[in-house]
Amino acid sequence: MEEKLIELETKFSYQEDLLTDLNAIVARQQRQLDELISEMSGIKEQLQNAVERGPAGGQAEQVEKPPHY
Repeated sequence: MEEKLIELETKFSYQEDLLTDLNAIVARQQRQLDELISEMSGIKEQLQNAVERGPAGGQAEQVEKPPHY
């Protein structure tokens, strides 16, 4: 009976360590996701600004079609 109790306590200890490690991994991944979302928002905003400005940084140029059109 005592051996079973020791075995269960040992397994429980390993599971606690594993849970702690997994929690740290999930927290790190969440921080990484938050950073990526922030970067993507910045890139999206830059792209929208570039599209709004149009070609050549805001100059309203007429884009000529190539001769083969």
